[in-house]
Amino acid sequence: MKSQQSTQTMKPATAAKKLGVYLPATPASFQEGVVTRAELNELQADPPQWLRELRRDGPHPRPVVAAKLGVSIAGLARGGVTEALTTEQIEALKQERPEWLEKERATQAEVRKEAARLKDLKQQPKAGGAERG
Repeated sequence: MKSQQSTQTMKPATAAKKLGVYLPATPASFQEGVVTRAELNELQADPPQWLRELRRDGPHPRPVVAAKLGVSIAGLARGGVTEALTTEQIEALKQERPEWLEKERATQAEVRKEAARLKDLKQQPKAGGAERG
């Protein structure tokens, strides 16, 4: 079984997603090949120059853009951001603070707050009818 795992391959799109990079910005050799689990582990452990530059400068895929801006992927779409953005473009948006970004950040903050509230509620011990008098 172990030998099967080490030869397990994935499509470049899957590998790019796991690496957090925008596939069209990767080298052609990466886009055209397949990536083994061992190769993916090596890329994560010791990223080559192209991967370090992509992670630093972009263009970044939408999930990374959303995280860097503090909004959801749907929020990006509502704001009209449908393409990958570079780190420079993301920083410019943070400086400009367009209305849609402020609104989506507030929405995202509310979502996180509600998720935390529900998590706390789940962790509280059940009252077990003690409130009935």
